[in-house]
Amino acid sequence: MKIVQSSGITPFGGLNFVLEEFYINNLDKILSESLPDLAPQSKYDWKDILYSFWSIYLCGADCAEDLSGNLKSALSDIPYCNLPSPDRVLNRFKELALPFDVFSVPRGKKLHQFSINRDLNVLNIKILKLFNQLNLEQTLDYDNTILYTKKADAKRTYKKELGYCPGVATMGSKIVFIENRNGNSDAKTLQFQTLTRMFELLKDQNIKLINFRADGASYQLDVIDLIQKNVQNFYLRANSNQTLATAIDSIKSWKKVRVGNEEAYRGETFYSPFESIAKRTKKEHKVREYRLVVTKTKRKDGQISLFTGEDFNYSAIITNDQLKTEDQIVDFYNQRGASEREFDVLKNDFGWKNLPFSKLEENTVFLIFTAICRNLYGYLIKTFSKKVRGLNESFRIKKFVFRFICIPAKWIRTARQKKLKLYGKINFKT
Repeated sequence: MKIVQSSGITPFGGLNFVLEEFYINNLDKILSESLPDLAPQSKYDWKDILYSFWSIYLCGADCAEDLSGNLKSALSDIPYCNLPSPDRVLNRFKELALPFDVFSVPRGKKLHQFSINRDLNVLNIKILKLFNQLNLEQTLDYDNTILYTKKADAKRTYKKELGYCPGVATMGSKIVFIENRNGNSDAKTLQFQTLTRMFELLKDQNIKLINFRADGASYQLDVIDLIQKNVQNFYLRANSNQTLATAIDSIKSWKKVRVGNEEAYRGETFYSPFESIAKRTKKEHKVREYRLVVTKTKRKDGQISLFTGEDFNYSAIITNDQLKTEDQIVDFYNQRGASEREFDVLKNDFGWKNLPFSKLEENTVFLIFTAICRNLYGYLIKTFSKKVRGLNESFRIKKFVFRFICIPAKWIRTARQKKLKLYGKINFKT
């Protein structure tokens, strides 16, 4: 077999169309305006740093070291940015890190390390607005996830393994807020303070929230009071305790429903949680009556509840929404499962499983910039699926790379113009 080698050909020709979209939308302008000024003698600006960094994931790689290994020869001739070394990219990220804050809680001995980077969260919102990815009245989902890591400063999580526990807010598939915390600080700890910072940031960016959904970690007196002041409707998972069980026992009317393949029963009542806590802490003014929608399914082991006298498992949602039906409330709350799937996308497609730094605050910069890449990918797949046959909005990034990015191409000069020559075919719709 005879071989003829050609130089200057990149296997990632589709990346040129991606970077062209960034150029058309003036993304480089937002970056230069929002990030710190670099020294005049700097060889690489923020566009070079971040376009190169995001190209790692948009080309199917998984760590910064790929810039000098697997991607260097393939991306060095692309005209939209200069390709820096991995060390240059990571050092610039370190420069954006802010010292973490240390908090304590009443009657608690351990200290809680929180990494707060408001400026980068604001940059993320600006980029979402630049690409018209946000409606200004939205449903917000908040959740925490565990990032298992053996970094030098990682603390042991409640699952007895080392890691971090960032809090993440999403609107649909768009990440709008990230606040990192060390592993010993679970989702419930100091959530009131985290949500306060989140609501203030979103309000400053003129984002009006209609609905808020979260799991049982938000089922706290002060947190619910805070949420009500910032959103129209909220939907939270209610944690089991004696007063909740008493409220469930007061439900006399149950209707039969189907939950997956199981037969279940659904009912509702009105319930005032945290009365004893409010009395003890002199916060009676925060106690309100809410709607409690409960779904119960038969226990397979037949064990009887001490509080209700029934052999059922209970799932309760507390809300201030008086308009939706019971089924509509449960269905709407369960839609937050889509936001929880974003953690799988971030961990497996955008590097959250491979944290590059040894410090909490530096990894926070990494988390936010990879989240921005995830948001940009949402725009890219939506845009190109309208133009290119074979692409679909639901595709994960791996399919996008194989079907669009991985096409051989070369920049050539002809008739005094630079043109992109493709050695293959992208099926543009006509």
